[in-house]
Amino acid sequence: MSEAFDKLKELLEEQGTLSNDDVEKMTKEHGDITDEEKMWLESEKLKKERDKEATITMDQYLEATKILDTAEEGSDEYKKAEAIVEKFESGG
Repeated sequence: MSEAFDKLKELLEEQGTLSNDDVEKMTKEHGDITDEEKMWLESEKLKKERDKEATITMDQYLEATKILDTAEEGSDEYKKAEAIVEKFESGG
């Protein structure tokens, strides 16, 4: 494993994501990474992004439907609740 890869892995754990700038900066400072290392970093980055998009629970859905009934349509609270309801109903 290269030094740049180890540093990028650390950065990914800390930030939860990596930008192209992060990768370019780290490879300039610590040398190139292999194709396998690039693929591993990208797959881990995608896993972390997917995990951030957590599944909506039934309790969250029910709470959001209550908000839709009481909040003013178009308000931030209404929009957030609407997004939760739509995600839940679409299988998310």
